[in-house]
Amino acid sequence: MDHLHMYEHGTPGLLITFCGLDGCGKTTMIRRLTAFLQHAGIEPLLTKQPTNAVRQSEIFRTYMDSPEHAQYEYRSLSLLAASDRVQHANKLILPALRQKKIVISDRYFYSCLANLRARGYEQDRWIYEIAESVIRPDIAFFFDLPVEEAISRVRSRAAEKDRYIDIRLQHRLRDEYRAICKANHGVLISTACPADESYAYVKREVRKAVLRNENER
Repeated sequence: MDHLHMYEHGTPGLLITFCGLDGCGKTTMIRRLTAFLQHAGIEPLLTKQPTNAVRQSEIFRTYMDSPEHAQYEYRSLSLLAASDRVQHANKLILPALRQKKIVISDRYFYSCLANLRARGYEQDRWIYEIAESVIRPDIAFFFDLPVEEAISRVRSRAAEKDRYIDIRLQHRLRDEYRAICKANHGVLISTACPADESYAYVKREVRKAVLRNENER
């Protein structure tokens, strides 16, 4: 696994990203972290990748909701998602960082790489070149838990109890996320442990980053 050569944003802001399998606990953690920051008088900018422009596209919905997507080449979706992430990072996230904002992103460019590799495109190099146009996060959290537990959490949601899930793909995705985290100096956190333990670790890392950022201004 090669390192992604993203660029340093060089602003007084802070970019925090969360990646992992569906059901890994990102949404809950982001909600708790947001409440913590707000209590400290900090109003973060919450965002997600890919944006709705991609999420509402036919190719995205076909891949997410159905096992029948032979009419599409997965690279097409990856290219669409990657370009969306470049646009999102440079036109929404970067201006907010320049305004000294803390930006919290639910998923980031790492998810694009994980999905591409998990589907058998490990040799594709174009995504590493595109990564050079994407901001490097100040903290990149990767949430990890067994695939079976992640699927169980997803299935417990009323709106997703019948959702199509490719189990073998989820196992490959988990492996890719762990490898990407290691290669890119991310923070790997097991969310199979009690939620308060995971949250305490996230809060500690964010508090350190905020203090370090303030001292460097």
